[in-house]
Amino acid sequence: MRGLSEPPVYGTAMLPAGCYAGQVVMITGGGTGLGRAMALEFARLGARIAIASRKPEHREAGVAAMQEVGAEAVGVALDVRHADQVAAALDEIEAAIGPVDVLINNAAGNFPVPAERLTPNGWRAVVDIVLTGSFLCSLEFAKRRIAAGAPGAILNILATYIDGGAPGHAHSAAAKAGVANMTETLAVEWAPDGIRVNAIAPGLFPHDDHAPAMRARRPDGYEAEWTRIPALRVGRTRELGWAATYLCSPYAAFMTGHILVLDGGDRLNRSIRSPLFVPIREQLPATTAP
Repeated sequence: MRGLSEPPVYGTAMLPAGCYAGQVVMITGGGTGLGRAMALEFARLGARIAIASRKPEHREAGVAAMQEVGAEAVGVALDVRHADQVAAALDEIEAAIGPVDVLINNAAGNFPVPAERLTPNGWRAVVDIVLTGSFLCSLEFAKRRIAAGAPGAILNILATYIDGGAPGHAHSAAAKAGVANMTETLAVEWAPDGIRVNAIAPGLFPHDDHAPAMRARRPDGYEAEWTRIPALRVGRTRELGWAATYLCSPYAAFMTGHILVLDGGDRLNRSIRSPLFVPIREQLPATTAP
């Protein structure tokens, strides 16, 4: 068995050179992990990049990575849970590198916890970042594009567990499922204004910025998870970046309200005989969630 083939090498462009020349792409949570991986692919295609994050070290790391591939980039402080900060961030980006043409709602919060240990504050923190934050950013972006009579593209980052149960992730799964519905709803509302709204639900894409709590669940490392995936390999972050650049590009001009699942067939994985059931409280240590 060989599984699905590896993608082209890192640095390969999927779209024509300069496809995003003259455009500004804003990525929330774009300084680390999957956000930075997507930002890099937009940068390679000529976009000017705005890295929006609460943490200055993340903004600095993201901007530095964009500059390494020759892109113009700016970092802006942003807590997506606050509408006034969203408006201020878009103002700052426009003053520095121009109005935003593409918005990637990537900022997220998550921590595995059995539902009975999830505190109200923990619930609110995740739902406010993932669901409310995605809406506030989308709303402010769309209002500006509509007022300017200009088209735009929004890409929301989901998770494959929005369908079916997600033990240990009641807060994140509910929020991401809300974003999935919002993707479809806003796609219909804003299509007449030339604004497309799509989403990606990524599977397992190992990177260097996984949270310690998530790493603890995989003591053998993320790469070892290939044995659980029909593709017989994990995803490569550049593949996610290529998918993002396509969905926001002119080559996907007729695509809106679409949720692209990118997981090597993992969500479809079923066995003749189910594995042993282990209750979530036995899988996770007895700690109190924030």
